[in-house]
Amino acid sequence: MDPSTLVHDAIALVALTAMEIILGIDNIVFISVVSSRLPEAERKSARQIGLLAAMGTRVLLLLTLTWIMQLTHPIFSLSQAPLPADWIEYFRHHKELNEFSWRDLILLAGGLFLIRSSVVEIHNKIEGAHGDHETARKVTFRGVIFQIAVLDIIFSLDSVITAVGMAESIWVMITAVVIAVLVMMIFASAVSGFVEKHPTVKMLALSFLLLIGVMLVAEGIGTHIEKGYIYFAMGFALFVEFLNLRAKAKAELRRKAEH
Repeated sequence: MDPSTLVHDAIALVALTAMEIILGIDNIVFISVVSSRLPEAERKSARQIGLLAAMGTRVLLLLTLTWIMQLTHPIFSLSQAPLPADWIEYFRHHKELNEFSWRDLILLAGGLFLIRSSVVEIHNKIEGAHGDHETARKVTFRGVIFQIAVLDIIFSLDSVITAVGMAESIWVMITAVVIAVLVMMIFASAVSGFVEKHPTVKMLALSFLLLIGVMLVAEGIGTHIEKGYIYFAMGFALFVEFLNLRAKAKAELRRKAEH
């Protein structure tokens, strides 16, 4: 192998692995939140199966790159639908809202699914014990795995398209995906434990998922939102929450010292 090609692939592998880990943060948050609805004995298995499903989905999609690229081709346009004339004229002048591909439809459906899941979880948290009892009665291990699998497809699609844009060799893409998922599996339990231990962090995580769902819907209808802004907002909110947790912990220590 040409040394320059090897160096290029190595740089692409490092960059793509880091990007895959960053893009997998929302996946970890979703898996942590959804698996927390199961009995404690089943949560670890659900997280591991969910992340393995994410790895499998990404690798399978990478092995069908030609098909993936076809998903971005328009399959229908609203200007050809039986709509009022002024609507048709509007859509013709706004291509991003007019043409829809399979990728757009998948992102739209996934975003709506994520919004619904987040709203239901937030409602259950607000309802308290009664809501938790109702949720526990409805949730099954298979149901949780199904939810994780559906969102894995959405997150994997975005991840694979990013991989195609950053690397040329298929082995680099697959290796980066495998390493990223293994890293996520190592930290998934710690993230889940932290989220479960602090109710305010869990509510914040649900808000993140709601935000990501809105972003997916926006992407699905042709409005691009730079993910860097979303991740910065999430990071800043987590930093503020960390300061709150530190302040609460110190206040609790002072109260104990006074008594």
